[in-house]
Amino acid sequence: MLAPIILSLKIASIATVFSLILGVFFAYLINKKNVPGKNIWETILILPMILPPSVTGYLLLIALGKRGWIGRFLLENFELQIVFTWVGAVIAACIVSLPLMYQNVKAAFLTIDPIYEQAAQTLGSSEGKIFRTVIIPLAWPGIISGIALSFARAIGEFGATLMIAGNIPGKTQTIPTAIYFAVESGNTELANTLVLIMTIFSFVLIFGLNTWLKNKNYLDHKGRA
Repeated sequence: MLAPIILSLKIASIATVFSLILGVFFAYLINKKNVPGKNIWETILILPMILPPSVTGYLLLIALGKRGWIGRFLLENFELQIVFTWVGAVIAACIVSLPLMYQNVKAAFLTIDPIYEQAAQTLGSSEGKIFRTVIIPLAWPGIISGIALSFARAIGEFGATLMIAGNIPGKTQTIPTAIYFAVESGNTELANTLVLIMTIFSFVLIFGLNTWLKNKNYLDHKGRA
């Protein structure tokens, strides 16, 4: 029973790191820069949140499978196979959690008063320094929210993961797939235990996030008073 839990934590952690990097990058690029076709790029980023996970998984399977242009290239040139590996599960989890990360970081960036950036520019700060010392600190609560929600989404990912990584015990079996196949095989005791673990974990994660945000808002208002 521990193997799916450990693997899920591993996959969700790695996927969240990549979602954080990509989410911050695209949120800054699309909302702070003059990028042609902003609406199209933003729609593509958010699309996995709307599409059924099985559809997302199928599209990944087409792209990363042995006959897909990415999968064939990796296999022929580097002898790397992504389908039915934990790496495939990481990619699936990253793709489906990225929209949550992007939306939270975007909202955080848009709430920043431009006067802070303008003041930093007046003082001669470079764009990179403004990003590190002004934008990121001010957007930090939104980034933390994105990290927490993306991690929760990644650890609960099922449809896309099953399509591209399958359910190989000890190799690609995550908590959601373990629950599904435990129910299928009539092992309700295992299913109930894993469901309870997932429910408690998700509750604690969201409860902790909300508590932290409320305390931070209270301290911020108190500091301004």
